[in-house]
Amino acid sequence: MLMVFNRELSKSNYKFNYQICIIVFFVCSLLCLLLLGGCSNQGQISKQKITKITFWHGINPPENRDIFQGLVTKFNQKNPDIEVEALYIGQPDAQLPKILAATISNQPPDILWFVPQITGKLAQLGALLPLEDWLDNSPLKSEIDPVMFDSMKLDGHILSVPLATNNAAVFYRPSLFRQAGISDIPRTWTELKQTAQALTQDTNNDKRIDRHGIFLSLGKEEWNVFAWLPFIYSAGGDLLKNGQPDLVNDGAIAALQLGLDLVQSGVAVLSPPERGYETDDFIAGKVAMQITGPWTLAELKLANIDYDVFPIPVDKKPAAVIGGENLFVFKTTPKREQASLKFLEYILSQEFQTDWALRTGYLPVNIKSQQSQVYQDFVNKNPVVKVFLDQMKWAKSRPIIPQYNRLSENLGRAIEASLLGKQTPTEALKRSQQRLELIFGN
Repeated sequence: MLMVFNRELSKSNYKFNYQICIIVFFVCSLLCLLLLGGCSNQGQISKQKITKITFWHGINPPENRDIFQGLVTKFNQKNPDIEVEALYIGQPDAQLPKILAATISNQPPDILWFVPQITGKLAQLGALLPLEDWLDNSPLKSEIDPVMFDSMKLDGHILSVPLATNNAAVFYRPSLFRQAGISDIPRTWTELKQTAQALTQDTNNDKRIDRHGIFLSLGKEEWNVFAWLPFIYSAGGDLLKNGQPDLVNDGAIAALQLGLDLVQSGVAVLSPPERGYETDDFIAGKVAMQITGPWTLAELKLANIDYDVFPIPVDKKPAAVIGGENLFVFKTTPKREQASLKFLEYILSQEFQTDWALRTGYLPVNIKSQQSQVYQDFVNKNPVVKVFLDQMKWAKSRPIIPQYNRLSENLGRAIEASLLGKQTPTEALKRSQQRLELIFGN
């Protein structure tokens, strides 16, 4: 009986323990679900607190694009309440239709990377957030290089800030100069012609030129205008007179004649249309000189070739054009606008400006960055950068006017027609001037 009783008691205890286990398991599962639900809710709440902003850009070459994405990731990690999504939307000239279509349909990005000459068009559409109140209350205003402010202003408002800056100079291959017996860099237009002539050679004796002295930009879009404007300014020319287009001037005619002379004498090779920024022929040694900017330094270092830089040769006075892209904040929502301004603070900071400059060759717009020991050490190790820094002393901004795109396009048409020999420089500029007078209503 005792054995039976013990056996029954064991069964009873087993059933009791089993029931307890079931209850404990159920309670634990319920608690886990509650905890997971709480975590999920917290995750949802956390996601709701993140302000996502889009950043459209056309940063090139790809190496620079990767560097920028790394810096954006760094910002996002330091600011968990903001997520900047950087989207590459093509080369600047191809971006314009997308930008205008998005703006008109009220679906713009939060921040746009583009040349400041688009300012007037976007301002006409009422799309931009004025930045002067924010900048006036920021210590960063005093840190921005004063030369940059002309590119930021229109009609008394600050409508953009620079990402970084640059200008164009002449890159050359020292080894090819030595082979041609050239010991001095050209400083004037006359010397540029002579140097290009000496560098133009038939290197394999097949009676055909396979190395040209200089690579010239062809096309009618903004890069081509940017590359040729320093020569127009150096010859005393300009694009505006009393706020109106004035392309038929001695400086513009002289600059286009210089290009035509170089082409007709056989010492220059023209780029494919709208591809004047590509450096393939320069890297391959098919051309000895090319007009480009410090943004190509990373690419040239990777190519492992010899190169150096000299300033734009002078006609009447030294000249350079401020390059680089500015950042525009679109009117969206107060929350997204504030997040965009915080990202702009990061872009203008000494930290970003120094890092971007050291890794890409762009010139910093933050004075503290320019003067920092780490940047000065970089300049000493990379003396080519000093050429661009020195040129900033006399560099000019391109006009900031609502119809700048029409002005640029028609100057580009004149340059292209002249270089291709379709019209003389004077004829090409006159035809463009006539079109502009119809557009501007003169």
